[in-house]
Amino acid sequence: MTRTPRRLHWGAWGVGAALLAGAVAPALAVSTHTVAVVSLDDDPRHLPRRLERRYPGHPGGTLLAAAQLGASDAEVGLRAADLQLKVREATARNADDLPRVLQQLKADMVAYWVLDLPEAQTVQAAKAAGGAALLFNASASADGLRGAQCGATLFHTYPSQHMLQDALAQYLAARNWRNALVLQGPDPDDVAMGQSWQRAAKRYGVKVTATKPFKLSGDPRERDLANPRLLTNDRGHDVVAVMDADGEFARTLPYATQQPRPVVGANGLVPLAWHPQWERNGGPQVNRRFQRSAARPMTGQDWAAWVAVKAVAALLSEHAKAPLAEQARQLRAGQVFVDGAKGPRLSFRAWDGQLRQPLFLSHVDGVVGTAPLDGVLHPTEVLDTLGVDQKETACKARP
Repeated sequence: MTRTPRRLHWGAWGVGAALLAGAVAPALAVSTHTVAVVSLDDDPRHLPRRLERRYPGHPGGTLLAAAQLGASDAEVGLRAADLQLKVREATARNADDLPRVLQQLKADMVAYWVLDLPEAQTVQAAKAAGGAALLFNASASADGLRGAQCGATLFHTYPSQHMLQDALAQYLAARNWRNALVLQGPDPDDVAMGQSWQRAAKRYGVKVTATKPFKLSGDPRERDLANPRLLTNDRGHDVVAVMDADGEFARTLPYATQQPRPVVGANGLVPLAWHPQWERNGGPQVNRRFQRSAARPMTGQDWAAWVAVKAVAALLSEHAKAPLAEQARQLRAGQVFVDGAKGPRLSFRAWDGQLRQPLFLSHVDGVVGTAPLDGVLHPTEVLDTLGVDQKETACKARP
């Protein structure tokens, strides 16, 4: 018996295939947004000598790799919303060249800038952006940027100096190390660090037994100003707090004091935004991914760039079509949350644009505690015990 060949009719099969193909095809085109990492080629914080010493709290390099990791980590969530983030490097030769770079970003309609800039250039970038971009400060700790120099669209993922010193003072108070000998450096950044420390010590009941100046100098007549044993020969203190933003003097202090006392501040026990040995809340995975991509450990500045890009992704997932002014309002309203691999969900403060975050009390090999410390209380949000609270703020800008 001869079998009649089966005919394939386009009718039912073809329509079904077409519908199936339509079902798996993307319904909407992917919307691409760009994040620029803005930096200076001649940034003094990235001098080779500083980078190779790896002083606690100092940057480990440029922040491009960290921002790219943030975009990669946010990719799955963005894809579900038909969104994509691209990271762009925007490097100026020097401060004089920065306006050209910023103007090009505005011309290209890049709406999100991660700033790896010193304090003065951060202010310059905020003024240049106007309302054309949302800015995320990922490396400058100056409290003035969160105060009188704040901006309506300027946000901060790196902690302020007040936050860092509050974390340290909380830890000392919790350990009942209530008497601190302060060694104060002469440079403006040292002075700012010392002022934040004095504020935090008063706030948490740590007594300053004495404040002694130190100075690194090649002049033989000033040799005693850098002698750890002479500077620490008093007996009435529990810890030695060193205010040295550069870090060169502070590195000589641990185990070199006259009295057997812990060193805190710029070396020894240091408050940090991030630590490469953080072992909870997904920290090991973040550190391993960054180590693979950047070939160096993740620093606090790297973490701040990484979380800034994740904050942009979280913002776009909910408010991609909103104007920038509305996006800024959503950030400041505390309605945008980001996972920073530190435990709690993180959000931005309404009064100064600072990202609320726990901080680590750390030494070179690990984390010994996190702030806010257990027992520290606040009427509404315990993370606001670190840094300037709403009633204290000098920031007047609002989106």
